[in-house]
Amino acid sequence: MITFFWIGIFIIIYSFIGYGLLLYVIVKIKSLLKKPATFAIPENLPSLTLLVAAYNEQDFIREKIKNCLSLKYDKSKLQILFITDGSSDATPEIISGYAEIDLLHENIRAGKMAAIKRAMPSIQSEITVFTDANTFLNEDALLQLVKHYQNPKVGAVAGEKRIQVDEKSDASSAGEGFYWKYESKLKKWDYELYSNVAAAGELFSIKTQLYPPVESDTIIDDHMIAMRIAEKGYIIAYEPEAYAMETASENSAEELKRKIRISAGGIQSIFRLKKAANPFINPVLTFQYISHKVLRWAATPSLLIIILLLNILIVNRYPQLRFYHLTLMLQAVFYTAALLGWILEKKKIKMKMFFVPYYFCLMNYAALAGTIRYFKGQQSAAWEKAKRKI
Repeated sequence: MITFFWIGIFIIIYSFIGYGLLLYVIVKIKSLLKKPATFAIPENLPSLTLLVAAYNEQDFIREKIKNCLSLKYDKSKLQILFITDGSSDATPEIISGYAEIDLLHENIRAGKMAAIKRAMPSIQSEITVFTDANTFLNEDALLQLVKHYQNPKVGAVAGEKRIQVDEKSDASSAGEGFYWKYESKLKKWDYELYSNVAAAGELFSIKTQLYPPVESDTIIDDHMIAMRIAEKGYIIAYEPEAYAMETASENSAEELKRKIRISAGGIQSIFRLKKAANPFINPVLTFQYISHKVLRWAATPSLLIIILLLNILIVNRYPQLRFYHLTLMLQAVFYTAALLGWILEKKKIKMKMFFVPYYFCLMNYAALAGTIRYFKGQQSAAWEKAKRKI
């Protein structure tokens, strides 16, 4: 029991803190031995298509179009393409009123991945940039993304996702904002070591010719597209100066819905990304992929429950081992803080010190629920999007 308890503790700490610390140290040592490559924005820009998949986004779509048209890029080399498959509101009609925008629309809703697969054969540009309809890019985003393609080893470039958090933010906003700040650091260090192991659908790009076959029932399309390119031996670069701003989920219930879907997609991707998990093909990529993604999706949620139960059993069986009374007390304090965070959010009381433990528990509950949903076959590729703060 004690052995399994400490193995579980090690995996949990490594997944959320230890990997980041180890990555930071390795990157620092690497930078002393070899100066990281830097790239300026090229004078001769590659042709580029900005691809936006939008489903029932009439509340945001005019702002999104305005944002797309304001982006800095050679207009003679830029195509802006919207896909609105299955939209039943005024989204397609609004988009069709803009001559600068190309529109693909079908009444059938088969999910985002199916819509992307339908659009890709019509794209002739060298680079394809994917972005969501309810996120807004900084004006230099496209220029910052394409500079990395001067490195022939780069097959995809991930931008940064930023969550708008203000002083009145609730637990979902504060927790989500903190999580993405930490994720951004990990992505930066992942790239400095070798490659990213993910790309957020809010903003990422690929060399169009490398677009890989991805199943239409794929739940998290961004992750699968980028990782299939990495499995071909290419690098997923990371550019924090190309970012997508997004409001947080409307509340924790909406954030939970989103996280469950992502977790179900994460489990699906583990079964499909066999090359990424094979250390005999690319050991560094496998190390990054398992440390950054697989452990969080497949191991830590259940381990949190197991070590709590093991701690209770150890205390009952070996009461003389006082240290395990302390570890049980610390777990009790942490989960009590998470519970207080949930209660305070319900009462709309703002105490951010409880938001991080609450969001941590919410995230791991979602991972567990997403795993169960995937194995039950209950997560469709076409899903109801989470409501965002307006």
